[in-house]
Parts: sequence; structure tokens; C-alpha cells
Amino acid sequence: MRIDILTLFPEAVDAMLGVSILGRAQERGFIAIQSHQIRSYTTNKQMQVDDYPYGGGRGAIMQADPLYRCWAHVVETYGPGHTIFLSPCGKPFTQETAKALYARWDHLILVCGHYEGVDERFLDECVEEEISLGDFVLTGGEIPAMAVADAVCRMVPGVLPAAECYEEESHWNGLLEYPHYTRPAVWHGRAAPEILLSGDHAKVAAWRKKESYKRTMARRPDLFARFDESALSTKAEKRILQEARQEFEAMTQENTLQSGGTPLWHPESETPEIPAAAVPAEPPDLPPAVPPEAAESPEPRAVP
Repeated sequence: MRIDILTLFPEAVDAMLGVSILGRAQERGFIAIQSHQIRSYTTNKQMQVDDYPYGGGRGAIMQADPLYRCWAHVVETYGPGHTIFLSPCGKPFTQETAKALYARWDHLILVCGHYEGVDERFLDECVEEEISLGDFVLTGGEIPAMAVADAVCRMVPGVLPAAECYEEESHWNGLLEYPHYTRPAVWHGRAAPEILLSGDHAKVAAWRKKESYKRTMARRPDLFARFDESALSTKAEKRILQEARQEFEAMTQENTLQSGGTPLWHPESETPEIPAAAVPAEPPDLPPAVPPEAAESPEPRAVP
């Protein structure tokens, strides 16, 4: 998979896509991601890439010619690719879109707009698809381009250790992912579900599937309404879905009654709490575990 990104800010793109999982995948030759400075393809000394809009109005418009020259260089050097303009006017980007791009193309050219917009003539001549990250507007197309590149490249064999790494995540099969837990078994009086510590892989798998159903029902009923139940081929799979429905309805009704008509249940409340008496209290002469000033201004945590 090769992805070329046309941008006015290649340093920002490279800083994000050249590290961590995607950075290592590029070093090992599984994918190739390269940014291209649009200003390098201007024909004026000022390296100007924008001008006033015809018809008046605020802002500036990216000119067609520098974009075209940059795009043409990529096509001539690396071969033709599927050209996408990142735009709030495009179709919404989803996991299904990422799957389709990965399945159909091995070379993507992502065009990042800036300023007020891009000369429509470049879009008409060179762009085959417009994609939007959502119903909001950003100052440029770099963040959407990086999101598209990340979502597509992580499906390339070798980028992640195995297909299960992305096939069991949210949106892959129309559902949200199940909750995760790690050590310690009890944290701030909250215990990890016992079934995850049981060592019974079949029960763990069934619990995760059930929690995935319940989380989707609670947080994204629109997704669950589109879930294809006909894909469930075994009695065990159908039973898990039925149990998830029953548990979700029971929790919803119980919390509605307790709140006097307003549902209190939230998907995260599935985490059981340990009774206060079961949690050892700190000796009175010890300082609090988290100083108030630290709670107000937490130190940034590096992400590997």
C-alpha cells in the first residue's frame, strides 16, 4: 500500500505518520507514506499557492495549478492512484469506507485543502472522490488525511501482528468493542469482572460478545438497528444476543425505576464496585493518593 499526501504542512504529517506502528511498518517495507509540499510546485518567486476568490468574499482559494503540478509529479513518479480530496462536503468516512479503499486500491493520493477552499477546476479534473471526517470544519485537510491513512494502513498485512487486532474492534462488524481490563484486579474499589480471570476462554469470548452487544445498544442504537442478525448461524451465537437483550432491558428498567423515570444506567456501570468495607482504608497520617493540585493539573503522559 502506497499513500501520497499533498499538503502545505508536510512536517506535521510526517511527524504523526512516521512514528509508532505506522513508522515501524514503513521501515519494514509493508507500507509507504510520503508527503509532498504543494508550494514546491509553484511558478512564482513568492511560492504563492492561493489567491482571492472570484465573486468576492472572505478568505483565499488554493489555486488549481500548484495542486495540479504536485499531483502530476506524484502520478508520473509513482504511477496513477485513487485521488481523494479531504473536504467537509464529502461523504462521511466510516470503517466500511476504509475497508473499500484497502480492498480496491494499492495507491491512494490524498489532497489536503487549506484556507477557504480549493479551485473547483482542480477537483473536476483530478479528484475521483471526496471524503469528510464528520459534520464539522477544520482549518485544513491534514488531520483527516492522517486519519484515513491510519485507518487504511492498519489493515495491511504485517502492520499489526494479526487480523484479529482490527477485526475485533469497534465498527468492524457493525458493533462497538467490548470493555477492557488489566492489572490490578481491584482499582479504586472497582473489580475487574471475575469471568475474565477465570481462564475459561469460551466463557470469556461469550462475555465479550455479550458486552459488545449491550454497549452498542446503549451508546449507538442507530448502529445496532442496522446489525444483521441473519449473520448469526449457530444457536450459541443467537443465545448470546438474546441474553444481551434481556440483560440490557433489565438494567434499563431497574435504573429507570430507581431514578424516578430518568435512566441512570450507563454502559460503564457494568464495572462492579467492591463494598467500602472490603477496601482497606489508608492510615490517617498518610497523604492522599493524588494531591488536589495534581488532580486539577495532571502531568501529560507519554503515549508509546
